[in-house]
Amino acid sequence: MKHPRFFCEHCGAEVSRETKHCPRCGRYFASVRCPACGFVGEEGIFKGGCPVCGYSAASGRDGGDTKPLRKEGVENLPLWVYVLAGSMLLAVFGFLFFTLV
Repeated sequence: MKHPRFFCEHCGAEVSRETKHCPRCGRYFASVRCPACGFVGEEGIFKGGCPVCGYSAASGRDGGDTKPLRKEGVENLPLWVYVLAGSMLLAVFGFLFFTLV
């Protein structure tokens, strides 16, 4: 019996089931999405294929259809975005504090 194969949703690189981030593009994986039914969940519940529809890239549930299970990534924002957003938030609270006091 073949085992399900996993691919990065962003760049398409094949990754192992245990991989937490893509070695090619660096995206971190939050979950796995079944290409047949769209069910999304933690990778641990996909060990034998999709727990909802039974799809597995190894078995090809729909005859010749062998789409791989996709690991869905979390968008990584650069550090400067968080610093800028935090600074703006502090500026607004500071403004409100000093105008209301």
